[in-house]
Amino acid sequence: MHRFEVWAPTPTAVGVVVDGVRYPMEQRAGGWWRAEVPQARPGSRYGFSLDGGEPRPDPRSMHQPDGVHGLSAVVDHDAFAWSDAAWRGVPLAGAVLYELHVGTFSDGGTFEGVIEHLSHVVDLGIDAIELLPVAEFPGDRGWGYDGVDLFAPHHRYGGPEGLKRLVDACHRHGLGCVMDVVYNHLGPSGNYLPAFGPYFTERHHTPWGEAVNFDDVGADEVRRFVVDNALLWLRDYHCDGLRLDAVHAIVDPTPTHVLEQVGVAVEALAVQQGRPLFVIAENDTNDPRIVRPREAGGYGLDAAWADEWHHAVHVALTGEGDGYYQDFVDVGESLPTALRHAWVHHGDWSASRGRAQGRSPAGLAPSRFVVCTQNHDQVGNRATGERTAALVSPGRLEIAAALLLTTPFVPMLFAGEEWAASTPFQYFTDHGEPELADAVREGRRAEFSSFGWAPEDVPDPQDPATFDRSRLDWSELDRPAHRRLLEWHRTLLACRRRVAAITDPGVPTEVTWEDGLLVVRRGPVFLAANLSPQEHCVEVDEGAEVLAASPETQVGVGSTALPVDTVVLWHRPAD
Repeated sequence: MHRFEVWAPTPTAVGVVVDGVRYPMEQRAGGWWRAEVPQARPGSRYGFSLDGGEPRPDPRSMHQPDGVHGLSAVVDHDAFAWSDAAWRGVPLAGAVLYELHVGTFSDGGTFEGVIEHLSHVVDLGIDAIELLPVAEFPGDRGWGYDGVDLFAPHHRYGGPEGLKRLVDACHRHGLGCVMDVVYNHLGPSGNYLPAFGPYFTERHHTPWGEAVNFDDVGADEVRRFVVDNALLWLRDYHCDGLRLDAVHAIVDPTPTHVLEQVGVAVEALAVQQGRPLFVIAENDTNDPRIVRPREAGGYGLDAAWADEWHHAVHVALTGEGDGYYQDFVDVGESLPTALRHAWVHHGDWSASRGRAQGRSPAGLAPSRFVVCTQNHDQVGNRATGERTAALVSPGRLEIAAALLLTTPFVPMLFAGEEWAASTPFQYFTDHGEPELADAVREGRRAEFSSFGWAPEDVPDPQDPATFDRSRLDWSELDRPAHRRLLEWHRTLLACRRRVAAITDPGVPTEVTWEDGLLVVRRGPVFLAANLSPQEHCVEVDEGAEVLAASPETQVGVGSTALPVDTVVLWHRPAD
C-alpha cells in the first residue's frame, strides 16, 4: 500500500498511473489530490495524469530512474540501514569545507566514486564536504544548477541509495556532508511544475525568467515545497547543512522571508535530532540581514558566502582587473579590508555595478562568512575554466593557501585545489533539446565580453569532451610539484587545529600592505607574504616559532628575508 499525494490546483481532474495502471485521485482541500494504491511498492514507476493527459513526473519525486522526462519511482526512506547513530554532527564555526562536483571528482563520476576518495579528504584535514547540486537535472552531465526534480538525487550519480551510502560513509570517516540546493529558479528542460500549479509568478522576473512564486496566489504551498525540500536532505539523507544558491535572486517581499522560514524549520529539526544543522546562503549584495539574528531583524541563517574575499585575493595574486575584478584593483585597500571583514564593499561605490554596494558587517562573528580562493563559480565561469594554478606561480598558490587556512572565517577548498590540479573545471551540459543546447552555447559565449575573453575560446558546453576535460586526475598526487602543495595544505590545516588564536573570534585581525609585502597579525599569530617583484625583510617577534614556511625562505633570528612569492607563518607561544 502506498499513498500518492500531489498539489495540483490548476487541473480539474488528476489521476495517478502506477506501473501502467491508471487510478483516479480524490480532490482534497487546498488543491491537493490523494489516492491509495495497494499494488504500489518501492520501485514502482508512476506519474500524474492531469486532465487525462500523459503521466508527468511527481513534483516531489524522490527518484527519477530515467531522467527528468521519465516516470517517478516510489522510494521507502525507512528501508536504508544507516550506521551513523553515533554521529553527533559538525558545527560550522571552526570547520573547513571542501566543495566538490560528484561527476568530475572520480573516474566513475558517482556517489560511490566520492566514497573511494574520502580517505584523501580526511587525511587533508577537512571537516565537511559540500556537494554541488545533485537534484535531478537534464541528461547525464551538468553542474546541477538547472535541476527540476528537487527531491530526487540524480540517477546517474546513484540515486537515493547512492547518496545515502555516501553520507553514511562521510559520517563513518568523521566528515560532515553539506548539500547545495537551488531555490531561486528551476531548469527549463523537464520542468512540468507549471502544469500542476502556480509555482512561478509573472509578478517578478529573474535572469532565468519568471520568479519562483513566494508571494503571489498559491505561494503558501510553494514555500512549503521549498521548506520540505530543505528538511528532506537533512532528515532523510542525514546531511549536516545546506548551501542555498544565489539567494539575492529570490524575490520575496512578504513580512517573513522564505529564507527565514527555512532557517526556522532547520533549527527546529536540529533541536529534534540533537545535532547541529546549518544553512549557508550565497549572497551577492553583502546584506548582513541574511545572517543577523531574527530578534535583530535578520533572517537568522548561519553564514553567507563572501565572494569579495575571493575577488580581493584573486586580484592581488593574478593582477587581473577586468569585469567585476575592477572593484579590487587597489590591492592596498581591498585586500586588507577583505582579510579583516570578508566583505570589501560596505555601502560604498562599486565601479562594476555603477552604484553603491553592500552594508557594514560590523558585529558579525567571523564564522558567519564562508571564504575561498577558488570555487566552482570562480573557476568554471572563466572562459576556459582554468584553475588558479594555471595563472600564478607555485609560490603564489602557497600564499593563497596560507591566507585561506589562517583566516578566522570559514574556509572552503575547491576539490583539486589542494594539489594544484592541472585539469580545468569547465561549464558542461547535456540538454536533449537542440534549441536549448544552442541557446546555452551562445549564452556562454556572450557572457564573457566584460572580461575581454574571446568567444571562440569558450568550450562547447554540450560537447562530452568539455565534461571529460574537467575530471580530476588523481595520478597527479604522485608528482613532486603537486605533492609539495598537498603537504603544504596539510601543514596549514594542522596548524589551524593546533593554534587556537587562528580561529578565535575574539582576536582582532591587523593587516598591513606596503610595496607588495603583506603582513597579517592575529594575536600571537603572524603571517608575512611577499607579493612584490623584489625581496623583502620582515622583523620577527622575539621567541616566535615557525609554523610553516616556503622552502625558499631562510628564516633568521630577529628578521627574515622573504624572496619573491614566499610566505612564512609564525606563532609566539604564551609565556
